[in-house]
Amino acid sequence: MKMFKYVSVLLLTGLFAACSNQQQPAEEPAAPETLAPAKIEVKPVEGRKNFATQTVITPLPAIMIATWDENKNPDVMMAAWGGQCGPKHIALNLSAHKTTDNIRLKKAFTISFATKDDIAQSDYFGIVSGNDVPDKIARAGFTAIPSPNVDAPIIPEYKLTLECVAVTIDDDDNGGAHIVGEVVNMSADESILDAEGRIDLSKLQPVIYDSAQNSYRVVGGKVGDAWGSGKSIQERQVQ
Repeated sequence: MKMFKYVSVLLLTGLFAACSNQQQPAEEPAAPETLAPAKIEVKPVEGRKNFATQTVITPLPAIMIATWDENKNPDVMMAAWGGQCGPKHIALNLSAHKTTDNIRLKKAFTISFATKDDIAQSDYFGIVSGNDVPDKIARAGFTAIPSPNVDAPIIPEYKLTLECVAVTIDDDDNGGAHIVGEVVNMSADESILDAEGRIDLSKLQPVIYDSAQNSYRVVGGKVGDAWGSGKSIQERQVQ
């Protein structure tokens, strides 16, 4: 009888502990650490001209982002703060724009690239807001067609387009957002393909934004092979 009571107490104790563990809320993930701005006494680098906090990152792509608004009016804007952040993901850092609001609304967008042949239209899309000029695409002589895959327009005049769905939208306090989009399809006009059916940037002639001189520059010709040009140094080290 004593043994039965002892075993019963153990069972009840274990059951109570298990229930207590299930009832305890899971720990919330720690908030990302916010680092205070560095307080550094900046010293000039000898032998160079120093620019303090002026920042130049190159290359900055001239990305053309196309979206629908609530009335299915197409809009396009140029952005330089963006790039690939995964095998099929694109990251955009946008301030408060009509495009930012449209992406929040539709959770989708398309991306194309300004080129040498359309630099006037592309720059115009960066100068003029769709809030002020709703028909700016038509005014530039461009057109818009619905994407078959995402809730966003495609601009046929741009010969390379990525159709994206927004997977994360992190808003900031000023109306802007950090947006990550997942590419569901990329399409290209056959005029920019090489003999093997690959994208040929020398045919596309995309431009980059030069923040040092506030200008656009055409992406240059091929100067080497990725994962190949450095092999000559690697081979010398092995010998």
